[in-house]
Amino acid sequence: MNDVRPGRLKVYLGAAPGVGKTYRMLDEGRRRASRGADVVVGFVECHGRPRTEAMLDGLEVVPRAHCDYRGGKFQEMDLAAVLARRPQVAIVDEFAHSNVPGGRNSKRWQDVEELLAAGVDVITAVNIQHLASLNDVVEKITRVPQGETVPDEVVRRAQQIELVDMEPEGLRRRMAHGNIYAPEKVDAALANYFRPGNLTALRQLALLWVADRVDEALQMYRTEHGIGRVWETRERVVVALPGGPEGDTLIRRAARIADRSAGGDLLAVHVTRSDGLAVGASHASLARQRRLVEDLGGSYHSVVGDDVGTALVEFARAEHATQLVLGTSRRGRIERFLGGRGTGETVVGLSGDIDVHMVTHERAGRGMLLPSRRRTLSLVRRVAGPVAGLVLPVLLTVLLDGVRGTFDLTSEALLFLLTVVGVACIGGVTSAVIASVTASLLLNYWFIPPIGAFTLDNADALVALGVFAIVAATVAGVVDRSLRLSRRSARATAEAETMSSLAGTIVRGGATIPALLERTRETFGMESADLVHHEQPPDEEGVTVVAAGPGAFLVLRGRTLPSSERRVLAAFAAHVGSAVERARLAEAAAEIELVKAADRMRTALLRAVGHDLRTPLAAGWAAVTSLRSRDVEFSDEDRDELLATADESLAKLNRLVENLLDLSRLQAGVLTLDLRATTLEEVLPAALADIPDVEVRDLAEIPAVLADPPLLERVIANLVGNAARHSPPGGQVVLAASAHAGRVEVRVVDRGPGLPRTGRDRIFEPFQRLGDTDNTTGLGLGLAVSKGLTEAMDGTLVPEDTPGGGLTMVLSLPFAERTVYSR
Repeated sequence: MNDVRPGRLKVYLGAAPGVGKTYRMLDEGRRRASRGADVVVGFVECHGRPRTEAMLDGLEVVPRAHCDYRGGKFQEMDLAAVLARRPQVAIVDEFAHSNVPGGRNSKRWQDVEELLAAGVDVITAVNIQHLASLNDVVEKITRVPQGETVPDEVVRRAQQIELVDMEPEGLRRRMAHGNIYAPEKVDAALANYFRPGNLTALRQLALLWVADRVDEALQMYRTEHGIGRVWETRERVVVALPGGPEGDTLIRRAARIADRSAGGDLLAVHVTRSDGLAVGASHASLARQRRLVEDLGGSYHSVVGDDVGTALVEFARAEHATQLVLGTSRRGRIERFLGGRGTGETVVGLSGDIDVHMVTHERAGRGMLLPSRRRTLSLVRRVAGPVAGLVLPVLLTVLLDGVRGTFDLTSEALLFLLTVVGVACIGGVTSAVIASVTASLLLNYWFIPPIGAFTLDNADALVALGVFAIVAATVAGVVDRSLRLSRRSARATAEAETMSSLAGTIVRGGATIPALLERTRETFGMESADLVHHEQPPDEEGVTVVAAGPGAFLVLRGRTLPSSERRVLAAFAAHVGSAVERARLAEAAAEIELVKAADRMRTALLRAVGHDLRTPLAAGWAAVTSLRSRDVEFSDEDRDELLATADESLAKLNRLVENLLDLSRLQAGVLTLDLRATTLEEVLPAALADIPDVEVRDLAEIPAVLADPPLLERVIANLVGNAARHSPPGGQVVLAASAHAGRVEVRVVDRGPGLPRTGRDRIFEPFQRLGDTDNTTGLGLGLAVSKGLTEAMDGTLVPEDTPGGGLTMVLSLPFAERTVYSR
């Protein structure tokens, strides 16, 4: 078990070449060396800068490895030598550099990761244009393609990232003074890549990227220490979208606020009320506004909440927002008077240390586009209804008494009935009953003879009172049912909108369990959302627990959810449960696929053994049977030929059986290795014994490799045999070797048909004979076994096209011994 402490990575990040990254990196190495640390320079490129070269004095430098590639000579970091030296700190320049092909790793950052895994601290440097996520952005700015990149995640994992910054004009002066490039390159650089605009844009990219990294570290610190209050270290602007056309104005205003501070974040949020009162928002407007937010570099969010203002503030606090942008109310004065406190007032009252901006727009004060609270029996309507049931009939009585004689009794009764219907529409059944009793009594007393007296014993009066009550109750019932249906429809629409948003997240690729949990936390404004697996639901105070499948529960911590939101939460939990089940089924399918692959392997093996072993077995058996026969007298020549046939057949059987055994050992992971220093001269005679006409080149001064001699012999024999089998008649197989970058490459070259463009990935699969229709030449195990044995010896085996036609198999193995260089 490897218990080596991984090394720590420090990255010097610059906006452009020449800002001083290498100088600062070497200065850091000198400081550490002065404090007693064991520091070596693995690779540094000074570009002929005297001040930078002077910083190498006193530092141990590991000589570079010399590589030959396509007729050119190159120098690379000798990773093997640095690993053998095992310093405490290694300085490695040009983090994104691509190594010469054929080396241990294709990228220098992969070399650095090996050093870190070995416990070596690494100091390195990289420019912003080499980060993979910004590569295309930099190319658009500078119009210069960047071929070498390093994944952002590799740089983000660094324990320290230090920005090396310089003003564009200062960098241009350094360039003009010849401190960056050679004099003959200065004019072209200043006129192209090093233009002031380019350098300013690159500098901004570097500052913003580092700011993002600092923000991640700060959020992690706040989470670990439970800090919930807003720290105004970076502007995060939340804009509330009501779902109307004014959302475009709000988004652009919020974007301008965010742009005032470099690196500000823009978050747009739409609150879907679980009680359905926020329905009526235009889905087309929200979809358009979502695209607008994303075009402006922001992000769109949707949350559920009974109270829009409270949900907005909770979301803003969860996202550590510093500013909240809302539109002014669309309600008129009467609506504001009757409707009570609005969303803006609620947000201002709850915002605390979050700044609130109320933005005017073209819809302000023009009435509600969305259904208001008055679409249901709010507190205002429940109070206004009974009052209207008492007051309106009295007012109508005063009005009719003033124009007595103008209307007959029938018209007066109809006017009272109309008043009762109006009150029923306002306040429901209770208000309708109060209005009907009041209206019938006033009609009886003031307008039915004898006027000024109640005649309740009169049949007409009783009928009028009954009709008033029946009509009022009927109208109130219809209104109440309509409101209930409207409320139910609104709730269903709100839930459908929320689930549609969730489905959109899944379609866009966010269907992983962590993504669904984060979506759930965000939608309901909770502090955290976790998936736990227990037989019984967790019994904790202050948490909301919902079943998410057999033995799985969705646990949310934060505010207490009302029952109206739990229904939507149950649907979210069902999606999470489905994701868990899909993950489980995917794992099961992967296991089944392994079983199926093994079954296909066994089937192919039985078919191959039944067919391909038959020929050598039959030939050997026939030869031995003939030799044992007493009925035939064989001459010496015939006897020798039969013995040779038997020997060849048995040797072929032996090779096939050995390949099968090796393949089974490789698949079972029980192959025993005896790695030691092995020279090619040691294994080639036996490997090439049965294969004539092999031209061997360039073996002089090839160092020993770390390998198992019998296995290496088998690998070379298989490769050469495969090449000979596919070479044209009279064609010769060539075996050549070369050494560079701590490894030996053995190339087996043939002039056969080569590999087809399709199916190349199957060349190393067992029982594959790509382009070979001759089933008498073996089981198709040679390359599969060769690749497995090579990788077991820490080597690589890759195919290449032979120039002019044919196939070249490149076998690469590490040196057996490393020379430790020091200065």
